[in-house]
Amino acid sequence: MRKLSLPLRQGLDALGLSLDEHQQNQLLDYVDLMGKWTRVYNLTAVRDPKEMLTHHVLDSLSVVLPMRRQLEALRIERLGNLPGDQDKVAPQKPFALLDVGSGAGLPGVVIAITCPEIQVTCLDAVAKKVAFIQQVAATLRLSNLAGLHARIETIAQAYDIISSRAFSSLADFVSGSHKALAAGGVWMAMKGKNPEEEFAALPNMAKVFHVEQLQVPGLDAQRCLVWMRG
Repeated sequence: MRKLSLPLRQGLDALGLSLDEHQQNQLLDYVDLMGKWTRVYNLTAVRDPKEMLTHHVLDSLSVVLPMRRQLEALRIERLGNLPGDQDKVAPQKPFALLDVGSGAGLPGVVIAITCPEIQVTCLDAVAKKVAFIQQVAATLRLSNLAGLHARIETIAQAYDIISSRAFSSLADFVSGSHKALAAGGVWMAMKGKNPEEEFAALPNMAKVFHVEQLQVPGLDAQRCLVWMRG
């Protein structure tokens, strides 16, 4: 049995997430890859595999159920906007997620593993980090994961959901990425404590519509998720 298999399963149970054995092994392989690359390229300050599981993987897994709820609401909203009975026959495009300043792929890679129905693009301005994402996609055979080496201001494609994890301020996050947000799309910002002081500085293009507290198994720290609309 792999060393981190049990704490991963315990974390999944605590989060109410059900993943098959293949997905669990992909998450553990991801931790292994992160450890190997970090020894050479310093991808993350966390170097202990058990801490990587808690601080990075379980932290990212904590957003999966809230994200699925928001995307289901968005899907229903879009079906309601279709004329006539088109909602009964119109094929639904996969949701596209852009993870801004993804670094080692957090939470983008974790979302790609747990939600294969979502097309995930991990964006970073540092080439070695994007190379790591591409290696993860190839090694774990994640056809729904891509790495993109660019600055957020240059992105023209539209995404249904734009995520960030500890990426600058909320104002900088939405100001830089608003051109990449699809009509009716949402921003998902992972934060530590509730960043209420940042809300007043948000540009008019973004409105906070929900803030929810997150509980990360094994992590004694404040975590929340800030949802915004354009």
